[in-house]
Amino acid sequence: MNLSLPTSIKAAVLHDFKDLAKNLTIEQRPLPSLKQGQLLIRMAAASINPSDLVFLRHQYGIEKTLPVIPGFEGSGMVVQSKAGWYGRWLIGKRVACHAPEAGDGTWAEYMVCTPRECMPLQKTVSLEQGASLLINPFTALLLLEKVRQKDHRAFVQTAAGSAVGKMLARMASTQGIPAIHIVRRAEQAQELRAQGLKNVLDSSDPEFSHRLKTLATELNASLLLDAVGGALTGVITAALPAGSEVLVYGALSGEACSINPTDFIFQKKSISGFWLTDVLRTCPSIKKWTTLRRAQSLLSSDLATTVQAHYPLEKIHEALQHYKMHRAKGKILLVYAKN
Repeated sequence: MNLSLPTSIKAAVLHDFKDLAKNLTIEQRPLPSLKQGQLLIRMAAASINPSDLVFLRHQYGIEKTLPVIPGFEGSGMVVQSKAGWYGRWLIGKRVACHAPEAGDGTWAEYMVCTPRECMPLQKTVSLEQGASLLINPFTALLLLEKVRQKDHRAFVQTAAGSAVGKMLARMASTQGIPAIHIVRRAEQAQELRAQGLKNVLDSSDPEFSHRLKTLATELNASLLLDAVGGALTGVITAALPAGSEVLVYGALSGEACSINPTDFIFQKKSISGFWLTDVLRTCPSIKKWTTLRRAQSLLSSDLATTVQAHYPLEKIHEALQHYKMHRAKGKILLVYAKN
Protein backbone atom coordinates (compact mmCIF):
# COMPACT_ATOMS: atom_id res chain seq x y z
CA MET A 1 0.00 0.00 0.00
CA ASN A 2 1.64 3.25 -1.13
CA LEU A 3 0.68 6.29 0.92
CA SER A 4 2.09 9.74 0.35
CA LEU A 5 3.57 11.07 3.58
CA PRO A 6 4.31 14.71 4.43
CA THR A 7 7.74 15.91 5.52
CA SER A 8 6.31 17.88 8.43
CA ILE A 9 3.29 17.56 10.69
CA LYS A 10 1.16 19.77 12.90
CA ALA A 11 1.21 19.02 16.64
CA ALA A 12 0.28 20.45 20.02
CA VAL A 13 3.58 20.71 21.91
CA LEU A 14 3.93 21.14 25.67
CA HIS A 15 7.06 23.06 26.69
CA ASP A 16 6.32 23.65 30.38
CA PHE A 17 3.62 22.66 32.85
CA LYS A 18 3.17 26.27 33.98
CA ASP A 19 1.07 28.79 32.05
CA LEU A 20 -0.42 26.42 29.45
CA ALA A 21 -1.74 29.35 27.42
CA LYS A 22 1.86 30.22 26.68
CA ASN A 23 3.58 26.84 26.84
CA LEU A 24 1.15 24.54 25.01
CA THR A 25 1.57 25.62 21.39
CA ILE A 26 0.63 24.44 17.91
CA GLU A 27 3.79 23.82 15.87
CA GLN A 28 5.12 22.26 12.69
CA ARG A 29 7.45 19.35 13.39
CA PRO A 30 9.34 16.91 11.16
CA LEU A 31 7.47 13.70 10.37
CA PRO A 32 8.70 11.25 13.04
CA SER A 33 10.99 8.48 11.83
CA LEU A 34 10.53 4.88 12.92
CA LYS A 35 12.80 2.67 15.00
CA GLN A 36 12.65 -1.09 14.89
CA GLY A 37 9.39 -2.41 16.31
CA GLN A 38 7.41 0.80 15.70
CA LEU A 39 4.42 1.89 13.60
CA LEU A 40 3.47 5.27 12.18
CA ILE A 41 -0.21 6.20 12.53
CA ARG A 42 -1.94 8.95 10.60
CA MET A 43 -4.30 10.28 13.25
CA ALA A 44 -8.00 10.82 12.56
CA ALA A 45 -9.20 11.82 16.01
CA ALA A 46 -7.97 12.08 19.59
CA SER A 47 -9.92 12.35 22.81
CA ILE A 48 -9.47 14.58 25.83
CA ASN A 49 -9.72 12.63 29.09
CA PRO A 50 -9.40 13.44 32.80
CA SER A 51 -5.97 11.79 32.69
CA ASP A 52 -4.88 14.36 30.09
CA LEU A 53 -5.87 17.19 32.42
CA VAL A 54 -3.94 15.55 35.26
CA PHE A 55 -0.89 15.19 33.00
CA LEU A 56 -1.07 18.85 31.99
CA ARG A 57 -1.11 19.77 35.71
CA HIS A 58 2.10 17.73 36.12
CA GLN A 59 0.37 15.35 38.55
CA TYR A 60 0.25 12.16 36.48
CA GLY A 61 2.15 9.00 37.34
CA ILE A 62 4.28 9.14 34.17
CA GLU A 63 7.11 11.64 33.68
CA LYS A 64 7.83 12.62 30.09
CA THR A 65 10.79 14.69 28.90
CA LEU A 66 9.75 18.13 27.70
CA PRO A 67 8.98 19.31 25.11
CA VAL A 68 6.40 16.59 24.43
CA ILE A 69 3.18 16.10 22.49
CA PRO A 70 0.38 15.29 24.99
CA GLY A 71 -2.65 13.07 24.42
CA PHE A 72 -3.15 9.54 25.71
CA GLU A 73 -5.53 8.00 23.16
CA GLY A 74 -6.93 8.37 19.68
CA SER A 75 -7.57 6.61 16.39
CA GLY A 76 -6.24 6.61 12.87
CA MET A 77 -4.68 4.49 10.12
CA VAL A 78 -1.33 2.70 10.19
CA VAL A 79 0.70 4.07 7.26
CA GLN A 80 4.21 2.75 7.91
CA SER A 81 5.80 -0.07 9.87
CA LYS A 82 9.09 -1.49 11.08
CA ALA A 83 7.36 -4.00 13.33
CA GLY A 84 7.73 -7.36 11.60
CA TRP A 85 5.04 -9.37 9.84
CA TYR A 86 2.23 -8.22 12.13
CA GLY A 87 3.22 -4.60 11.68
CA ARG A 88 3.21 -5.04 7.90
CA TRP A 89 -0.27 -6.58 8.13
CA LEU A 90 -1.46 -3.51 10.06
CA ILE A 91 -0.50 -1.08 7.28
CA GLY A 92 -3.71 0.39 5.90
CA LYS A 93 -5.74 -0.80 8.89
CA ARG A 94 -7.83 1.57 11.02
CA VAL A 95 -6.77 1.34 14.68
CA ALA A 96 -7.42 2.70 18.14
CA CYS A 97 -4.12 3.69 19.72
CA HIS A 98 -2.61 4.98 22.94
CA ALA A 99 0.57 6.95 23.49
CA PRO A 100 3.85 5.25 24.42
CA GLU A 101 4.87 5.82 28.04
CA ALA A 102 8.10 7.57 27.03
CA GLY A 103 7.08 9.19 23.75
CA ASP A 104 4.87 11.73 22.08
CA GLY A 105 1.10 11.37 22.23
CA THR A 106 -2.00 11.62 20.10
CA TRP A 107 -2.44 15.39 19.82
CA ALA A 108 -0.64 15.48 16.48
CA GLU A 109 -1.38 14.61 12.86
CA TYR A 110 0.90 11.55 13.09
CA MET A 111 2.03 9.41 16.03
CA VAL A 112 4.57 6.63 16.56
CA CYS A 113 3.69 3.61 18.70
CA THR A 114 4.18 -0.16 18.83
CA PRO A 115 1.69 -2.86 17.77
CA ARG A 116 0.97 -3.51 21.44
CA GLU A 117 -0.18 0.09 21.79
CA CYS A 118 -2.89 -0.13 19.14
CA MET A 119 -5.93 -2.26 18.32
CA PRO A 120 -7.45 -2.88 14.86
CA LEU A 121 -11.00 -1.57 14.63
CA GLN A 122 -13.85 -3.76 13.52
CA LYS A 123 -15.68 -2.66 10.36
CA THR A 124 -18.71 -1.64 12.41
CA VAL A 125 -16.66 0.72 14.61
CA SER A 126 -16.08 4.25 13.38
CA LEU A 127 -12.86 6.19 13.85
CA GLU A 128 -14.78 8.53 16.15
CA GLN A 129 -15.79 5.60 18.37
CA GLY A 130 -12.26 4.20 18.18
CA ALA A 131 -10.79 7.45 19.46
CA SER A 132 -12.33 6.70 22.87
CA LEU A 133 -11.94 2.92 22.97
CA LEU A 134 -8.79 2.28 24.96
CA ILE A 135 -9.35 4.21 28.19
CA ASN A 136 -12.97 4.44 29.32
CA PRO A 137 -14.48 1.21 27.87
CA PHE A 138 -11.41 -0.83 28.84
CA THR A 139 -11.49 0.66 32.35
CA ALA A 140 -15.20 -0.04 32.76
CA LEU A 141 -14.85 -3.68 31.66
CA LEU A 142 -11.90 -4.30 33.99
CA LEU A 143 -13.57 -2.61 36.96
CA LEU A 144 -16.72 -4.68 36.56
CA GLU A 145 -14.49 -7.75 36.31
CA LYS A 146 -13.19 -6.85 39.80
CA VAL A 147 -16.77 -7.07 41.06
CA ARG A 148 -17.21 -10.57 39.67
CA GLN A 149 -13.77 -11.85 40.64
CA LYS A 150 -14.32 -11.17 44.34
CA ASP A 151 -17.96 -12.36 44.32
CA HIS A 152 -19.29 -9.04 45.54
CA ARG A 153 -23.08 -9.13 45.62
CA ALA A 154 -23.30 -5.40 44.88
CA PHE A 155 -21.03 -2.39 44.50
CA VAL A 156 -21.04 1.36 44.99
CA GLN A 157 -19.59 3.76 42.43
CA THR A 158 -18.80 7.46 42.60
CA ALA A 159 -18.82 9.81 39.59
CA ALA A 160 -21.74 7.80 38.23
CA GLY A 161 -22.52 10.61 35.80
CA SER A 162 -19.09 10.36 34.13
CA ALA A 163 -18.41 8.38 30.96
CA VAL A 164 -16.98 5.42 32.88
CA GLY A 165 -19.72 5.70 35.50
CA LYS A 166 -22.48 5.48 32.90
CA MET A 167 -20.77 2.51 31.25
CA LEU A 168 -20.52 0.71 34.58
CA ALA A 169 -24.16 1.46 35.33
CA ARG A 170 -25.40 0.15 31.98
CA MET A 171 -23.30 -3.03 32.16
CA ALA A 172 -24.32 -3.74 35.74
CA SER A 173 -27.98 -3.32 34.81
CA THR A 174 -27.60 -5.60 31.76
CA GLN A 175 -25.86 -8.27 33.82
CA GLY A 176 -28.18 -8.02 36.81
CA ILE A 177 -25.53 -6.78 39.24
CA PRO A 178 -27.03 -4.49 41.92
CA ALA A 179 -25.23 -1.17 42.26
CA ILE A 180 -25.47 2.18 44.05
CA HIS A 181 -24.70 5.16 41.82
CA ILE A 182 -23.40 8.32 43.48
CA VAL A 183 -23.24 11.76 41.89
CA ARG A 184 -22.45 15.17 43.38
CA ARG A 185 -25.33 17.29 42.05
CA ALA A 186 -29.10 16.96 42.09
CA GLU A 187 -29.43 17.51 38.32
CA GLN A 188 -27.03 14.62 37.65
CA ALA A 189 -29.13 12.36 39.87
CA GLN A 190 -32.30 13.37 38.00
CA GLU A 191 -30.64 12.67 34.65
CA LEU A 192 -29.59 9.15 35.65
CA ARG A 193 -32.98 8.34 37.14
CA ALA A 194 -34.61 9.55 33.90
CA GLN A 195 -32.48 6.95 32.10
CA GLY A 196 -34.05 4.23 34.23
CA LEU A 197 -31.30 3.76 36.83
CA LYS A 198 -32.23 2.78 40.36
CA ASN A 199 -30.32 3.46 43.57
CA VAL A 200 -29.03 6.86 42.49
CA LEU A 201 -27.84 9.07 45.36
CA ASP A 202 -26.76 12.71 45.43
CA SER A 203 -23.85 13.23 47.85
CA SER A 204 -24.93 16.87 48.41
CA ASP A 205 -28.25 15.68 49.87
CA PRO A 206 -28.38 16.19 53.69
CA GLU A 207 -29.77 12.66 54.02
CA PHE A 208 -27.04 11.13 51.85
CA SER A 209 -25.11 9.24 54.54
CA HIS A 210 -28.24 7.72 56.05
CA ARG A 211 -29.67 6.68 52.68
CA LEU A 212 -26.35 5.22 51.58
CA LYS A 213 -25.98 3.20 54.79
CA THR A 214 -29.50 1.82 54.40
CA LEU A 215 -29.00 0.85 50.75
CA ALA A 216 -25.52 -0.60 51.27
CA THR A 217 -26.81 -2.80 54.08
CA GLU A 218 -29.88 -3.88 52.12
CA LEU A 219 -27.86 -4.81 49.01
CA ASN A 220 -24.75 -5.98 50.89
CA ALA A 221 -22.66 -3.65 48.72
CA SER A 222 -19.10 -4.60 49.67
CA LEU A 223 -17.02 -2.84 46.99
CA LEU A 224 -16.55 0.87 46.33
CA LEU A 225 -15.27 1.92 42.89
CA ASP A 226 -14.09 5.46 43.63
CA ALA A 227 -13.19 8.04 40.99
CA VAL A 228 -13.50 11.09 43.24
CA GLY A 229 -11.40 10.80 46.40
CA GLY A 230 -11.41 13.43 49.13
CA ALA A 231 -13.77 13.31 52.09
CA LEU A 232 -16.39 11.43 50.07
CA THR A 233 -14.25 8.29 50.08
CA GLY A 234 -14.34 8.17 53.87
CA VAL A 235 -18.07 8.84 54.09
CA ILE A 236 -18.86 5.98 51.73
CA THR A 237 -16.32 3.61 53.28
CA ALA A 238 -17.92 4.12 56.69
CA ALA A 239 -21.33 3.15 55.27
CA LEU A 240 -20.17 -0.15 53.78
CA PRO A 241 -20.43 -3.52 55.58
CA ALA A 242 -17.46 -4.93 57.50
CA GLY A 243 -14.84 -6.55 55.25
CA SER A 244 -15.62 -4.28 52.29
CA GLU A 245 -13.05 -3.17 49.73
CA VAL A 246 -12.32 0.28 48.33
CA LEU A 247 -10.77 0.53 44.86
CA VAL A 248 -9.65 4.05 43.93
CA TYR A 249 -9.24 4.68 40.20
CA GLY A 250 -9.55 8.46 39.97
CA ALA A 251 -9.07 11.71 41.86
CA LEU A 252 -11.65 14.10 40.44
CA SER A 253 -11.89 16.06 43.69
CA GLY A 254 -8.17 16.83 43.62
CA GLU A 255 -8.07 16.05 47.33
CA ALA A 256 -6.52 13.26 49.38
CA CYS A 257 -8.79 10.40 50.39
CA SER A 258 -9.94 10.88 53.98
CA ILE A 259 -10.82 7.62 55.72
CA ASN A 260 -11.26 6.81 59.41
CA PRO A 261 -8.54 4.30 60.38
CA THR A 262 -11.02 2.43 62.58
CA ASP A 263 -12.71 1.21 59.39
CA PHE A 264 -9.52 -0.71 58.63
CA ILE A 265 -8.71 -1.75 62.18
CA PHE A 266 -12.08 -2.86 63.53
CA GLN A 267 -14.13 -3.36 60.35
CA LYS A 268 -11.41 -5.15 58.37
CA LYS A 269 -11.99 -2.99 55.32
CA SER A 270 -9.22 -2.51 52.75
CA ILE A 271 -8.18 0.00 50.11
CA SER A 272 -6.17 -0.31 46.90
CA GLY A 273 -5.64 1.55 43.63
CA PHE A 274 -6.34 0.89 39.95
CA TRP A 275 -4.15 2.59 37.34
CA LEU A 276 -4.98 1.73 33.74
CA THR A 277 -1.46 2.56 32.53
CA ASP A 278 -0.04 -0.14 34.81
CA VAL A 279 -2.70 -2.59 33.63
CA LEU A 280 -1.83 -1.88 29.99
CA ARG A 281 1.84 -2.36 30.84
CA THR A 282 1.37 -5.76 32.48
CA CYS A 283 -1.78 -7.19 30.89
CA PRO A 284 -1.11 -10.33 28.79
CA SER A 285 -1.59 -9.58 25.10
CA ILE A 286 -4.30 -12.21 24.66
CA LYS A 287 -6.37 -10.80 27.56
CA LYS A 288 -5.97 -7.26 26.29
CA TRP A 289 -6.97 -8.36 22.78
CA THR A 290 -10.07 -10.31 23.88
CA THR A 291 -11.19 -7.57 26.27
CA LEU A 292 -10.89 -4.87 23.61
CA ARG A 293 -12.66 -7.06 21.03
CA ARG A 294 -15.53 -7.34 23.49
CA ALA A 295 -15.40 -3.60 24.13
CA GLN A 296 -15.82 -2.91 20.42
CA SER A 297 -18.90 -5.11 20.26
CA LEU A 298 -20.50 -3.01 23.02
CA LEU A 299 -19.63 0.47 21.73
CA SER A 300 -23.13 1.02 20.37
CA SER A 301 -24.82 -0.14 23.59
CA ASP A 302 -23.44 -0.49 27.11
CA LEU A 303 -20.08 1.11 26.28
CA ALA A 304 -21.41 3.92 24.10
CA THR A 305 -19.57 7.24 24.39
CA THR A 306 -21.36 10.57 24.03
CA VAL A 307 -19.36 13.10 22.02
CA GLN A 308 -20.42 16.64 22.85
CA ALA A 309 -18.07 18.57 20.54
CA HIS A 310 -15.34 18.34 17.90
CA TYR A 311 -12.42 20.75 17.63
CA PRO A 312 -9.55 21.11 15.17
CA LEU A 313 -6.09 20.79 16.71
CA GLU A 314 -5.51 24.54 16.23
CA LYS A 315 -8.22 25.20 18.85
CA ILE A 316 -6.69 22.98 21.54
CA HIS A 317 -7.05 25.63 24.25
CA GLU A 318 -10.74 26.15 23.47
CA ALA A 319 -11.23 22.39 23.49
CA LEU A 320 -9.54 22.03 26.88
CA GLN A 321 -11.57 24.86 28.38
CA HIS A 322 -14.80 23.38 27.00
CA TYR A 323 -13.97 20.01 28.53
CA LYS A 324 -13.06 21.48 31.92
CA MET A 325 -16.35 23.39 32.08
CA HIS A 326 -18.67 20.67 30.76
CA ARG A 327 -16.90 17.38 31.41
CA ALA A 328 -20.04 15.54 32.49
CA LYS A 329 -21.78 16.24 29.17
CA GLY A 330 -19.57 13.97 27.10
CA LYS A 331 -16.30 13.55 25.28
CA ILE A 332 -14.40 16.28 23.46
CA LEU A 333 -12.63 15.07 20.31
CA LEU A 334 -9.77 16.66 18.42
CA VAL A 335 -10.24 15.89 14.74
CA TYR A 336 -7.58 16.08 12.05
CA ALA A 337 -7.90 17.08 8.42
CA LYS A 338 -6.85 14.32 6.03
CA ASN A 339 -3.27 14.67 4.83
